Amino acid sequence: FILRIIFLSSNISGVIFSSELNLFSKMIREKLPRFEEKPREEFESKLLDLARTSHTRAGGRRIGFRAVMVIGNKEGKVGVGVAKGRDVAQAVEKATRLAKKDLIEVPIILDTIPHEVSAKFGSAKVILKPQRKGRGLVAGGTVRVICTLAGIKNISSKILGRTGNKLNNARATIKALQELKREYATSSTKTKT
Repeated sequence: FILRIIFLSSNISGVIFSSELNLFSKMIREKLPRFEEKPREEFESKLLDLARTSHTRAGGRRIGFRAVMVIGNKEGKVGVGVAKGRDVAQAVEKATRLAKKDLIEVPIILDTIPHEVSAKFGSAKVILKPQRKGRGLVAGGTVRVICTLAGIKNISSKILGRTGNKLNNARATIKALQELKREYATSSTKTKT
């Protein structure tokens, strides 16, 4: 394509002069858009739950959406955000922004948590137990997503209670991770003499 244009732009004899080639390549470079590589996002995000909401007004029902987003950097920071919006994109964008504001720091030792912990939020109760290296994520649904984005690779968990509410399970998991003791994390890594 470019060679054909160069040939047509050169003189009639078909000889391409180097000055014309340089001029033409400069023109092409100026006209083409520059594709700059975008910087990689610091946090990964995952949509945990998307629910349709309905408000009854005088003119009829107003449909909206509620999004639950989890973000994390896989290096010990994780957050959960919940937001409503008129459409899915608006709800997801708001929830992601709120999750970034609510980040917590999780102490991680040898790809697991320092000690067993449990927490309750609403009717959801979550128990998190540390596991040895190589055991993997023995966790279901909500807990698995949060632990993955936090950077925990070996953990065992149990969601107690009959609730299938992903939002309450997520909040209970975050509450449990907040209760982890950093002092215990540093003292358990020291060797006993």
